[in-house]
Amino acid sequence: MGKSISIQPANTDALRKAIFEVRREVFVKEQEVNQEEEYDQYDLSSNHLAALIGDVVVGTCRFRKAEKGIKLERFAVLRDYRGMDIGENLLLYCLSSVQKEATVYLHAQIQVVDFYSKYGFEKQGEMFEEAGIKHYKMVLHK
Repeated sequence: MGKSISIQPANTDALRKAIFEVRREVFVKEQEVNQEEEYDQYDLSSNHLAALIGDVVVGTCRFRKAEKGIKLERFAVLRDYRGMDIGENLLLYCLSSVQKEATVYLHAQIQVVDFYSKYGFEKQGEMFEEAGIKHYKMVLHK
């Protein structure tokens, strides 16, 4: 059996460097998102999480207070670690951290809409493009 997954705030320089590298690998290299779009003004004010297997950072996400509630963003898992429930662990950690908030939402790439639906998120509005990728706004139904 492999090592267990741990989720923790990325609150050290080493963890922050590692999560930004995960995002670079997944979004900039794999999905060809422009680097200027990927790293934005919200990186400084967001709560970043790191998913680790042993001492290797294999996934990340962030959440932040936005005008319309708490927005969950930048879920990324390195290709070799997909299918190991890392995204689920990151999402559940986020949800436990923001459970008292009135509105929790995210912009889901179309290929993961069903994943977020399993956790109570519902599509709202029409499909749109963000960074050249098709998305739906999804709001957590409480």
